[in-house]
Amino acid sequence: MVVKKKTKEKKAKEGGMDLDDAFADDEDVSYRESKPKKVKAKADDEEEVSVQSLDESVGEKRNIKASKPIKQIKKGDKLKIDGKEYEVDAQYVLIDHGTTKEMTIELFDSKTDKDYQLRYFDDQVETTIDFYELNEILYNKKPFKKIEW
Repeated sequence: MVVKKKTKEKKAKEGGMDLDDAFADDEDVSYRESKPKKVKAKADDEEEVSVQSLDESVGEKRNIKASKPIKQIKKGDKLKIDGKEYEVDAQYVLIDHGTTKEMTIELFDSKTDKDYQLRYFDDQVETTIDFYELNEILYNKKPFKKIEW
């Protein structure tokens, strides 16, 4: 019993409550249902798409020119970022968040033998795509203005 009292006193001093206490009396509360996942029908022979999005981290517009859906990019494909060509090494799911997937495309520059990544969320490619460069053991975000594949 002494331990429980100390725990309750400590929690009271912290000023927070646990989840059970926070939602203990919510029987009469109705929560909004989750949004259904949007499914877009895409043709195999989809035409080239060009999109401009705003990179909020640097406040500049980014131009994305896609000759095929990003999900169809595979090993050996070439991407151009700000006029520099990179080769795709792999594409995979970095984190599956349930309703969306955080994807990564591993890239490398054969001339400099440096590694890079493109990261994006599969349901919001244009607004979430980011470019990273591997330095030592960390990927550092690099701004870009134009990407095409």
